[in-house]
Amino acid sequence: MYDDLKKRAVDLAKTASSSDIIFDALRDAIISGNMKAGESIRQENIAKIFNVSRIPVREALKKLESQGLVKNERYKGAIVSSLSDAEFKEIYEIRLLLEPTVVRYAAQNISKEALEIARACCEEFSTETDSAKWGELNRKFHEALYKGADRPFHLKIINEASDRIDSYIRAQLVLTDGMTKARKEHMEILEACEKGDGDRAAALTRQHIEDSYNSLMEFMGNNSSKLA
Repeated sequence: MYDDLKKRAVDLAKTASSSDIIFDALRDAIISGNMKAGESIRQENIAKIFNVSRIPVREALKKLESQGLVKNERYKGAIVSSLSDAEFKEIYEIRLLLEPTVVRYAAQNISKEALEIARACCEEFSTETDSAKWGELNRKFHEALYKGADRPFHLKIINEASDRIDSYIRAQLVLTDGMTKARKEHMEILEACEKGDGDRAAALTRQHIEDSYNSLMEFMGNNSSKLA
């Protein structure tokens, strides 16, 4: 694995953008499969390969983590993110069961403030250039619309499910053309909620979740798994 990184290595000690170069090299290694899910990324090894201190390596790893490609585990440090196909499918099945129902309830009693927050998120989607913030905006948009459902237990389960896949969604949004599709779908859901059309909001949300799942499976190279 490290042999591939060495090919990308140059003397970065005098390079201002060393963390960006390390980020690009590690990202390419992860996407290509040269670095496998669950594999540990040792800062000292990366720093040695690129002839830098650990500081730019840590910066690169933080950026990878913000995009869902890397996660930090206690006693292990940075590792390549992993989640099984079965876990993906179960989490999305939960989302399909709950989120259309929640948004249907919410659309019938949604506050002006919640709509304003959701619309602001849609507008930020169109102008935000920092890809690390896309996942946060995606989560904030859905939370704003769902809050008015007055279904706290439903929302607790949805939030827990989203926590498990949030990093993967962020990665998919960043590394594919996911943002373009998400912007359009978010705006359609928002407009349905603004009109108080709960049934349409629910149908659009269901389709949005199915599209997200299919996009993730394609992104991860698995086209065989389908939602019920």
